[in-house]
Order: sequence, then structure tokens, then C-alpha cells
Amino acid sequence: MATKKEFGSFEEMLISSDVPVLVDFYADWCGPCKIMSQVLEQVNAQLQGRMKVAKIDTEKYPQIATKYQIYALPTLILFKQGEPIDKIEGVMQAPDLVRHLEAKL
Repeated sequence: MATKKEFGSFEEMLISSDVPVLVDFYADWCGPCKIMSQVLEQVNAQLQGRMKVAKIDTEKYPQIATKYQIYALPTLILFKQGEPIDKIEGVMQAPDLVRHLEAKL
């Protein structure tokens, strides 16, 4: 699903993307996050080429989680041209998430 790539900063990754980026804020201990990870694989396959998925471990990057006011896990934020345009908290089923995202892409 996700391709590992190095960037100088989180913001650099967002700005350098030519398509919107859906960021999955998660933690390894979070059960719903594991469910959402499987959902995101399906969503990424259906919306391939129209958006990218990135994952941010809130335990490893608490400053990023704080900046984007991540209070619940999992939380998804859709970024367009480096700016957050949508925030989704909690688990969604793949068809519902695809419909929601298609309206924003």
C-alpha cells in the first residue's frame, strides 16, 4: 500500500505531492487503527492515482499530532497542496470512505 520515502519534513512531503494526500494518524496500540489500516488498503486501491496515503505514528511524532489537533485515533486528514481540507475521526467502512473522499478530490 504505502511506499516508504524520505522527506526533510512532513510539510515537504505534503507540498511536493502532485495529488492530495490522505494522512492516517495512528498508534501501534490502537485496535481501531489496525482495522482502519485494512480499510485504507482497499481505499488506496480504488483511488490509486487520484490521491496518496501516508501514515504518521502519533507516538513517534507527537509534535505533528499536536499541530493538527489529533485527539482521537484513528484520525484521517486529507491535505490538498499542503493544506488540510478534511478531517475524519474514527473507523469508516471502505465504500463510505471512498464516497466521502471522492467528493473532496
